[in-house]
Amino acid sequence: MSRIGKKIILLSPGTNFSLDQNKVVVSGPLGEIVLTVPEGLEIKKEENQISIVNHSDEEKTAMMHGTFRQTLFNAIQGVTQGWKKELEVKGTGFKAQLEAENLILNVGFCHPVKVPPPDKIKYEVKENKITIIGPDKVKVGLLADKIRKIYPPDSYKGKGIRYFGEKIVLKPGKAAKVGAVGGVGGGAK
Repeated sequence: MSRIGKKIILLSPGTNFSLDQNKVVVSGPLGEIVLTVPEGLEIKKEENQISIVNHSDEEKTAMMHGTFRQTLFNAIQGVTQGWKKELEVKGTGFKAQLEAENLILNVGFCHPVKVPPPDKIKYEVKENKITIIGPDKVKVGLLADKIRKIYPPDSYKGKGIRYFGEKIVLKPGKAAKVGAVGGVGGGAK
């Protein structure tokens, strides 16, 4: 029996929850999320409380018990409050901006990179800080990772796209090596 799976989920006001065979539909002010209930699990709803019961003795079902409970909790929280990830763009000449609902990144390539938002997800840009907002925690996280991979932080100067507050350990350059002769660029005596 899973400790997390046994916890009861409280429905927020304004959240609609419906169960149809093995599908769960959670809707709220920010959107709708449909989840498939794994085999061996049963969902019980009493007023504004949801509990998940494991009827199987299989190890796989026991593992899915806590995972599905947390996924359902994240869906309920997502359609009411939403999830967000923040990224920052650092570097000389690097900038992020919105064009209609698309994110436009100027990050050192010969062309601007256009990132259209997936369904139900929106961007906010202030200076060089990008905020991704949406009801689905997984989609928001995957989109943030996709944007970060466009130009990951450089390990020498730190320029690039990083998560807000992410610490980048910078490597010392060639000139900082012990025994370097002549300063920048090195060279022979």
